[in-house]
Amino acid sequence: MSDVDEIVRVAARGEGVTADGRHVPFAAPGDRVLPGGDIEAGPHHQVPPCRHFPECGGCQLQHLDDASWSQFILDRISSALATQGLEAAIRAPALSPPRTRRRATLHAESSGRIGFSMEKSHAIVDLAECHVLAPELFALVAPLRRLIHVLRPRRRLDVHLTLADQGVDLLINGVMPEGLAAAEAITAFAEGNRLARVAFDEGYGPEVRWEPEAVTITLGGVPVPLPPASFLQATREGEAALVAAVREVVTGEGVVADLFAGLGTFALALPGRIYAAEAGREAIMALKAAAARSHRTVFTEHRDLYRRPLTPAELDRFSAVVIDPPRAGAKEQAQALAGSKTPKLAYVSCNPSSFARDVNTMVEGGWQIDWIQPVGQFRWSTHVELAASLSRR
Repeated sequence: MSDVDEIVRVAARGEGVTADGRHVPFAAPGDRVLPGGDIEAGPHHQVPPCRHFPECGGCQLQHLDDASWSQFILDRISSALATQGLEAAIRAPALSPPRTRRRATLHAESSGRIGFSMEKSHAIVDLAECHVLAPELFALVAPLRRLIHVLRPRRRLDVHLTLADQGVDLLINGVMPEGLAAAEAITAFAEGNRLARVAFDEGYGPEVRWEPEAVTITLGGVPVPLPPASFLQATREGEAALVAAVREVVTGEGVVADLFAGLGTFALALPGRIYAAEAGREAIMALKAAAARSHRTVFTEHRDLYRRPLTPAELDRFSAVVIDPPRAGAKEQAQALAGSKTPKLAYVSCNPSSFARDVNTMVEGGWQIDWIQPVGQFRWSTHVELAASLSRR
């Protein structure tokens, strides 16, 4: 090893890596590691904007500029493909700007501390600033401290924040407030901060305490009923990039299947006739209601695609398929797609490793990867998302 090592890439967990494989925390490509272990900043090393970095687990890569963060995303995807013996054309990542996260889960305790957990710890970073949360969400941190002090929870709380059409939707897990004083405090808190909804869940399902009008989230131009703590793409910018990629794959086709459809992020953004399958009962019922009210030709089915994936015969009815599974991927559904005659697929993934595994199965069944569009919507995070176009060879 030379006296001075240069960082050449960033590893999956965010450490800088030298040419000889040495891992150096909080180093960026182009940094020089001096003999004593100090880091001499290179052209891609930026000053982290947040005072809580690196203790806060919300971010791992604030020391990288956008160019090196983009390269990190590309490397993650290409490395995942390489483990399966695959290659593909990978486009430039679409990066969400700072302060655009519209959903997040914070943690809180009776002392009033509220924030993300520390990296590799359950300790809470008491947020004094945040450069990833949308301003509407961060504005609630201080008022929430006061409310939690009134509620006096006996254990750590999970605080789910979502920016809906009507304002911020709040769900607090771990406490069920009782008594007049708590009820008055919740009402004052909701009114004073113009919240869309406040709900609590102590383990038996959400109980709504404040919702002056039905809460919705607009997807594809359609207001969709929003169950508490529902899944949404983390930023509007990230959602737009993924939707654009999916539309590029399937627009112009006949009947399209949207698998793991959720609330309808893709189903409601696509033209033509859509079949949508989703295991979450509340989500698929919300999509069904929204499609009916907006006169969209979306046919919904409450279906667990892990237990009962669409068969090759069922898949053959569609001109194209959209699939957006959870982090575990869709191994069984990929096997069925490999055996189907469906000509086109848009695969949306939040885990390059499970994506590469599933796609390898499909490539062995006669598919090819046309292109991959990476999306970085978890700003300064090691979390990587993508949309890919696949077609029959």
